[in-house]
Amino acid sequence: MKNKGEQIKSRETQRWLEWAWEIQSLSQTGIYYSSNSFEIKRLTRLREISAEIINEHASIEYDRIVEIFDNQSGYTTPRVDVRGAVFCNDKLLMVREIIDGGWTMPGGWADVNDYPSEAVEREVLEETGFLVKARRVIGIYDANRVEPLDLFHAYKILFFCEIISGEAHSSDETSEVGFFGLDEIPRPFSGERTKQRHVEDAFKNLKDPNIPVWFD
Repeated sequence: MKNKGEQIKSRETQRWLEWAWEIQSLSQTGIYYSSNSFEIKRLTRLREISAEIINEHASIEYDRIVEIFDNQSGYTTPRVDVRGAVFCNDKLLMVREIIDGGWTMPGGWADVNDYPSEAVEREVLEETGFLVKARRVIGIYDANRVEPLDLFHAYKILFFCEIISGEAHSSDETSEVGFFGLDEIPRPFSGERTKQRHVEDAFKNLKDPNIPVWFD
């Protein structure tokens, strides 16, 4: 068992987590479609095995993993994370997350019934005080977040957003808000919310708006 707070290794070295994800996904989907009590019992045991694997390798309590899994139902699909690349005087807007003290482009999980563009505009406003308009997609990435949300597969959509109005202020989720040049980007990053590749893609898109959309 790893010490509390220790982050899970990068995806390239965490095959165990991919196996746990797949077991959980098959179990959840199978339970949703099954009406046979014996089959449901076997599938539930698979979900428990998935939780045991994650508990063995990551700093997440077993009961917490089971609780999160129990709250999921239906066919398993990736979650959607939206991020806004917002510039002022060629500097990128970054926020500092209260949850871990790390830095990220503003954004969060898209809600049910959200248009993706509306979701990122709302998140940027809530976290920074800036009213923005999503103008184009920079990239769509295979992405995951730190515990406990890294228990689920996620896609990240990065939007180029234009400031309409507002003033910078922190929020319930963010302690600092600021604009930074490419060589000024603060560290550390906040989990998987923003990575160096996302920052570099944002600056490339600022320089050339016609650059093709990046996708994994």
